[in-house]
Order: sequence, then structure tokens, then C-alpha cells
Amino acid sequence: MQRMRRKLYARRRRPALVALFAALFAGLLMFTTGAPAAQAEPPTPPSASEAKTMLGGLSEEAEGSSDGYSRDKFPHWIDQGSGCNTREAVLKRDGEGVETGSDCYPTSGSWTSPYDGETWTDPSDVDIDHVVPLAEAWRSGASGWTQSERQALANDLDTAQLLAVTDNVNQSKGDKDPAEWMPSKTGYHCQYARMWIWVKDTHGMTVDSAEKSALTEALGTC
Repeated sequence: MQRMRRKLYARRRRPALVALFAALFAGLLMFTTGAPAAQAEPPTPPSASEAKTMLGGLSEEAEGSSDGYSRDKFPHWIDQGSGCNTREAVLKRDGEGVETGSDCYPTSGSWTSPYDGETWTDPSDVDIDHVVPLAEAWRSGASGWTQSERQALANDLDTAQLLAVTDNVNQSKGDKDPAEWMPSKTGYHCQYARMWIWVKDTHGMTVDSAEKSALTEALGTC
């Protein structure tokens, strides 16, 4: 009977030991890389139906002027803690196998751009895209915001406003809205529209009629 109890106790201990070793491994990974394992994706946006409701609630207005716009009015990249700025935080989050030096800059890893599906191993080939470009935000209401509100948008890690993407793809996008530019990967249009709407809803921006039509069409692909 005592032997049977020992066997039963051993069986009960195995799951706990597995969990303990998993936790120790995760802690070791964090210690050696300077960061937890990357989730390799931005925050998950609302569902298509939720995004459609959000889109319907956005104020539809003609796009404003770019007069007075400057990227300097959207301070970035700010400190995000642990010696990392916003750009470095996104590179760590969106990459695979990312390791960093003491300055938080990646020393190794790979990044797959969701816009075109290309994979890069040199962080200099990767841009951090503002899903809603800062100039577009300016024309959509941010011209009347405080500096701290614009800074919050430019460094927003809580919504899907920041993505690690192929640098020349980001440059070709520029400050265009979805009526003028969408990712070359058509299968990503649903996700892109959901992210765009989420950011505009969270930060209280407006949409113009052509932009709203393009977003509605993209949501139809979900």
C-alpha cells in the first residue's frame, strides 16, 4: 500500500515538475536575451464585426490640411523601460529569436513583414510603420491635440498602431490612407482595416468618405 501511495504521489508531482522546469526555462530565456520570448505580432485588433461598429461610430469629415505638420510634433521614439525605446520594443515584440545587446538594439533575429511576406535578418532593413501615418493623423484631427496626445499616438504599443515591416514598403506607403494604399498581400487587408479602425477609434480621429468606403470594402474580405 505504501509503495502504491509513493507511485501515485510521483504521478501527481510530474505535471508540477514539468511546469516548474518550463518556468525556469522561460526565466533563463529572459535572462540570456534581456527580454521575454517575442510574441511575434502586435496586439490583436477587434473582430471584423466589432471594427464595423467602430467604423460606423467614427465622425466622417473631409480630410483636413497638412499645414503646420511636422513629425517633431509627434515625439518618438520614447523610452519604454528596460533601456528600450519604442522602436526597439517593437523589434523585440515582432521578431523571432530576437537577442539584444546591453543597449537593447537587436544583435540577431528575423522579422517577417506582414505587408509583403518578406523576411529580414538585419534590423536596418526593417522600418517601424505607424499604421495610421502621423501626417494622416494630423489631417484627421491630431492638429488640434496636445503634444502629449500626439506623443501617445506615435508610441502606442497598446493598439496595433506600430508594426515591423519592410523598409521600402513603408516608404512607398508614406502617409496614404486605405483609399490610396493597401498592403500587397491581399489576404492581410482584413487585418489591416481592423487595425486602422481600432487606432482611429481609440484616439478619436475622423475618417473621410473615400477612406471609409475602402475600409468597408476591406472588412468585406474578412
